[in-house]
Amino acid sequence: MKIRLLIGSLFLISFYNMKAQQNFSAEMNIKTEPTAKIDFNETNAVLSFHKKISTTNTITNTLAYTNLKVNYESGSFKTFERPDNFNRLQNKFEITKEFSNTTKLNINVIPTVNFQQNLDASDFSLLGSLEIRQQLNSKLSINVGAARTAIFGYAAFIPTLSLNYNVNDKSALLIGFPDSRFSYSNNIRNTFSLTNTFNGSFYNLDDSINQTDKASKVSMSQMTSAFEYERNVDKNWFINLKAGYDFNKKYNLIDEENHKVYDFNTGNGYILGIGIKYKQ
Repeated sequence: MKIRLLIGSLFLISFYNMKAQQNFSAEMNIKTEPTAKIDFNETNAVLSFHKKISTTNTITNTLAYTNLKVNYESGSFKTFERPDNFNRLQNKFEITKEFSNTTKLNINVIPTVNFQQNLDASDFSLLGSLEIRQQLNSKLSINVGAARTAIFGYAAFIPTLSLNYNVNDKSALLIGFPDSRFSYSNNIRNTFSLTNTFNGSFYNLDDSINQTDKASKVSMSQMTSAFEYERNVDKNWFINLKAGYDFNKKYNLIDEENHKVYDFNTGNGYILGIGIKYKQ
């Protein structure tokens, strides 16, 4: 009953905001990340609703579902059952408050459930962030804040910092942690981007895997450098392509205290992704 209530609440928030908000987008993405002995294949579906509710306040609600399938090389990792299918459902509620023409506060709250197959109340986690944006001049702004995120493969608090520079009406540069990006649009339909992102995730296991110490989660993290291309193919439809490489890739089993129990030693690898988006 608790699990049904939790999932129902996540969808209820999104459907409520669907009525209240004006801008809507839906997208589907597929990504593959092969390494020497393990292939990661991820499918992601996202619904997002956005509305300016007053002259100084804007809200955005994003509901996302992710399915991750892990394929192990035949004959490898024989010592225990290898987890190979994971699910994540999360709802991101974001509000932006404008204090002046140069100062904004952004707060987001992200309830999420990360599970293998059987959903349980212990799979629930709460992530989020708080960030202040200060416009320094017509082209340059700075963002400073803190977040509870899973970029290291488990939930943890981190500082966030970035500089945004609008080079001209076609180019923009973001330098910071955990995300950096350079984007260029040669016309209204095409956007090219170079990105560098620290990212990660974790999933709770249904049962502890039999090791010397008990594992309760799988943990993955990496730094991803990629080239991305988005094309506006029609008034409301967009396609996007992504190709890049994962550095310092880690795929581990961890315990309840986030201590490493087993390292799969995946090594680094390239990534390929494709997606489609509807936006109005």
